[in-house]
Amino acid sequence: MPLQKLKYRPGINRESTTLANEGGWFQCDKIRFRSGYPEKIGGWTGFANFNTYKGVARSLWNWVTLTSFNLLGIGTNLKFYIEDGGAYNDITPIRYSSTIASNAFRTARSTLTTTINPTATSIVVGSTTDFAFLEVGTILIDSEKIRFDGVVGSTLTNCIRGYDGTTAVAHTAGATVSCFTVYVNDPGCGVQTDDFVTISAVTTPPATVNGIPFASIEGNFQMIQIAPSTYVFDALSVATSGGVATNGASFAYEITTGKDIYTIGTGWGAGPWSRGGWGSGFTTGIGQQLRIWSQANFGQILLFVPRGGALYAWDPGTSSQPAYTTRGIQVTGANVPITINTILVSDATRITICFGCNDYGSVTLDPLLIRWSDAENYLSWTPAITNQAGSYRLSHGSQIISALQTRQEIVVWTDTAVYSMQYSGQPYIWSFNILADNTSIAGQNVTVTVNGVTYWMGTDKFYVYSGRVDTLPCSLRQYVFDNINLDQQFQFFAGTNEAYNEIWWYYCSENSTVVDRYVIYNHLDRVWYYGNLQRSAWLDSPLRASPMAATYINTMVYQESGNDDNSTATTQPIYSYCLSSDFDIGEGHNLGFVWRIVPDVTFDGSRTQVGTFPSVNFTVYPRVNPGAYYGNDQNNIPPGGNTDSPEVATNQSYSGIFSTYVVQQFTQQIYTRVRGRQMAFMISSDGLGTAWQLGTPRLDVRPDGRR
Repeated sequence: MPLQKLKYRPGINRESTTLANEGGWFQCDKIRFRSGYPEKIGGWTGFANFNTYKGVARSLWNWVTLTSFNLLGIGTNLKFYIEDGGAYNDITPIRYSSTIASNAFRTARSTLTTTINPTATSIVVGSTTDFAFLEVGTILIDSEKIRFDGVVGSTLTNCIRGYDGTTAVAHTAGATVSCFTVYVNDPGCGVQTDDFVTISAVTTPPATVNGIPFASIEGNFQMIQIAPSTYVFDALSVATSGGVATNGASFAYEITTGKDIYTIGTGWGAGPWSRGGWGSGFTTGIGQQLRIWSQANFGQILLFVPRGGALYAWDPGTSSQPAYTTRGIQVTGANVPITINTILVSDATRITICFGCNDYGSVTLDPLLIRWSDAENYLSWTPAITNQAGSYRLSHGSQIISALQTRQEIVVWTDTAVYSMQYSGQPYIWSFNILADNTSIAGQNVTVTVNGVTYWMGTDKFYVYSGRVDTLPCSLRQYVFDNINLDQQFQFFAGTNEAYNEIWWYYCSENSTVVDRYVIYNHLDRVWYYGNLQRSAWLDSPLRASPMAATYINTMVYQESGNDDNSTATTQPIYSYCLSSDFDIGEGHNLGFVWRIVPDVTFDGSRTQVGTFPSVNFTVYPRVNPGAYYGNDQNNIPPGGNTDSPEVATNQSYSGIFSTYVVQQFTQQIYTRVRGRQMAFMISSDGLGTAWQLGTPRLDVRPDGRR
């Protein structure tokens, strides 16, 4: 037989069996299609020397100030930051402030007898059971930070370390350990678990508080334990005496923190509006929704809102350095909304618009109500004949999920419908037209507009709006929506990668509570592909060198940067692969014997170490019939298995009648011994610095009988 070209249709198709999709690709990870051929995606590089922030980032927003500062707004479940030059500046709004002029602190000694069962399986070497803390409100007795430094089952001598403040003191089992707690009586603070407080001196900082250096309790702290009128956090040092200290202090409490994942409710009313959601996929009551933000610019002023919270503004000013000492300030005034789901600012009219908010004279959030301010004034919200402020309530659905500004209109999504919102001027200001009903949307951040066309992810398919709403054909629909965790759908998000004409949707797989998968639509070539990657937010801005993404290790990375995983200081290779559907040998009547492969692959863009050559692996998987294992050994299966099940790919070494063949730039041919009636082909790589693109390799196949 002549050489058989391995030429496949671009894109991945999981909507049929692997044999029915003959001539196409079936599985992949960390690849894209460019000019119709698969190639490895770019790597990612840690941003700003791997500086970290607190919480899981859910919102990224980039803009340039009047004084040419390139800033990035970052909203996490715990705080809100402005990134400038790689530094994360905390501008989280302050909810409540108080000052206690004197006798603000008190210390008390407590004791704890340390015991340990050397056979207890719950004890882990290096684990911590409790914390030394600064306490505000009520004294907690018998609380201490205990660290188990011994090995379970070993001699008990010095296997327990009690932390008196931050000083580690070794103790044997049965020893009595003393520690100090510090508390402040501030019953009006109203804190919740994981909230933050900033402690500062009233005037001149005192040297110590009952022996504790004041510097060790001055700063920003997170509460790790809450009781009535009490919050607890690490005091960082140890007191030398008990009783009331005469020192005073000031306390600034940040807005209440949010959840990093959606928590299913246990009954109606389980959670306030800032943490619960309508239509959140619950069956047992209102759950606690995760904290997500919306951001928009009013000129250089940043407006931002935590879903279900108030409207905040931050002005960078016009000095030589943005005003990072100034926190975000709540926008107040007559009829300013105080509980809002999402916002945007109209480019054409500079009208600030709230989607889902409280009505005039009410404090209760109406999830279908839209309100807007006067033009050019985000402080004016009271409708009058002399301004353009107003409101409108949508009629379809139970809540507004998202809103997106496009070229000629604002597209608004409820959980069941899509609306067009267009500026019409006086007297109604905005007109509303329903574009489609009986639709769905997966979350606030799953919408994107590219070249005047709007795309979004629903709860069971993808949609496109280009003048009318249509289903977006997807060759991965079954793969995506048959293995998805819709309880966490508000974590899902979309982003563009304009350099490659791509739209990325990130989502949680069925058994995951973090975003761990992505699916890509190439809107130019109209093909789909997918992979596995943990990210929590994405931003593709022309103001930055390449797309930026937030990780679950609280750092930012530049995507499409290099060829490796440089999210930490230790460079790791990226495993990528693309596996074809099965193809018949001839018409499938005879078995075929593949004895030679002629590669066709390029390594342009590779950056391997000196003396190391980039390479990929070629693997041919044979089987006799569609229901058979690949090869003669049931353990010899490609990354996705022979059941067409979507599984995470791992770089494996295959044995049996086939193996993996290493291909470099100048590899001319590979001699193989592969026999089967139908076969699948895979290209993969796991080398540092490697970039590759597949061309059209060829197989040399001989007929080998019918058995």
